[in-house]
Amino acid sequence: MFTGIIESIGSIRLITPKDGDIRLLVEAGKLYLGDVKLGDSIAVSGACLTVIDLLGNSFVADVSQETLDRTVISDFKIGSLVNLEKSIMPTTRLGGHLVSGHVDGVGEVVARSENARAVKFRIRAPNVLAKYIANKGSITVDGISLTVNAVNGPEFELTIIPYTLSKTIMAFYWAGCRVNLEVDLFARYLERLLLGEKAAEPYNGEYY
Repeated sequence: MFTGIIESIGSIRLITPKDGDIRLLVEAGKLYLGDVKLGDSIAVSGACLTVIDLLGNSFVADVSQETLDRTVISDFKIGSLVNLEKSIMPTTRLGGHLVSGHVDGVGEVVARSENARAVKFRIRAPNVLAKYIANKGSITVDGISLTVNAVNGPEFELTIIPYTLSKTIMAFYWAGCRVNLEVDLFARYLERLLLGEKAAEPYNGEYY
């Protein structure tokens, strides 16, 4: 689990194809790796990845084809910037909201505009995720815990303060770029709970 409070901006140093999936070498930037062990989890732009090796100030993680299909990791290139957060511990202060690191889908930045010292973004989510996004609710964008300011169909708006822009890769967003989205964890569980006995019926192709 994660909080959605980004600890560092890192970068992709190496992408190695591995029998249909890939292996990443991620430079950790200011993220402290001294307490990271093999098998620990680090969220890379919101996608929970397992550390399989440590090389100086970098870590190595394998990325399955399933993860490539569901996230923007498939867009990564050498030098791509990424948001990084280590998994929480029982003593961690929960400054954002509970984030699983399991990306629900890929959204697209539709518009970016200045709003006093802040920047306003409009992002389009996949239609299947629209029902989980609520005005003043929580959403995770590339691993960042954020509050939704407005909703219009599958599109939602965010107002990002200068501090968040300086500590995350959102400063580099442009109209047309793709982002990882994770909807509120409790919204997903609540929907599943409300299915009641229907939850045991065969999957009909609808998302839940």
